[in-house]
Amino acid sequence: MEKFITDIKKFYKYAIYSAKAELKSEIANSHLSWLWWILDPFLFMLVYAFIAGIVFKSSEKYFLAFVFIGVSCWDFYNKTVKQSVKLVSSNKQIVSKVYLPKFILIFVKMGNNGFKMLISFSLVVGMMILYRVPLNLTMLYFFPIMLSLVLFTFGSSVILLHFGVFVEDLANVVNVLLRLVFYLTGIFYSIEKRVPAPYNEFLLKLNPMALILTDLRRCMLYGELPHFTLLAVWSLASVIVSIIGVRIIYKYENSYAKVI
Repeated sequence: MEKFITDIKKFYKYAIYSAKAELKSEIANSHLSWLWWILDPFLFMLVYAFIAGIVFKSSEKYFLAFVFIGVSCWDFYNKTVKQSVKLVSSNKQIVSKVYLPKFILIFVKMGNNGFKMLISFSLVVGMMILYRVPLNLTMLYFFPIMLSLVLFTFGSSVILLHFGVFVEDLANVVNVLLRLVFYLTGIFYSIEKRVPAPYNEFLLKLNPMALILTDLRRCMLYGELPHFTLLAVWSLASVIVSIIGVRIIYKYENSYAKVI
């Protein structure tokens, strides 16, 4: 862990610079420039809101904010995990020429996707103001819940980064699995209300993304407390998986350049 902390201190400026560079490159040839960072999630979420509200006739309270919370968090997790599978091969020129702890590449993607998620959550705040959602101290639980999301995303990504180097078809498998998890996460519906007991509790226990989205909505929109025990368990599990993943990367990263 000492090496991990030392490398973070040494390369965090690189991660920040690279994340900023990627964000700027995405809008370099766009006439609307940085406005796309707002329009893209807004239009994307409106499509999902239309599908859920009109096609599937979902009627959750504070519906748009409900959907925006789900899509914002899922998009952050989904993009980061998918990108992590091919992260080493897509950065072949950097990996093969200079030493860079490979998990730093994950931090770059998390910074990029996290910035977009923050913009999306600014839209959520706007929706909450329009809906006149009552202010409540439970909203402060937003921060530890988001920490759980970051830990789980990083833990998933470091494992997939390593195996993505050696398993060529892993990206296809991950895409299929993420599609399945997407429908089991409750992006457009409330798992607690729409899934009958005891299956809803079972789903929340086994699907950390469903748990995170449910608890964010509980504390931000409905003034309810999150599932403290389940969040603590999954956060601890994410830390353990992250430690294992980082150690595996340190052990095998010298062979990555040979494989790719």
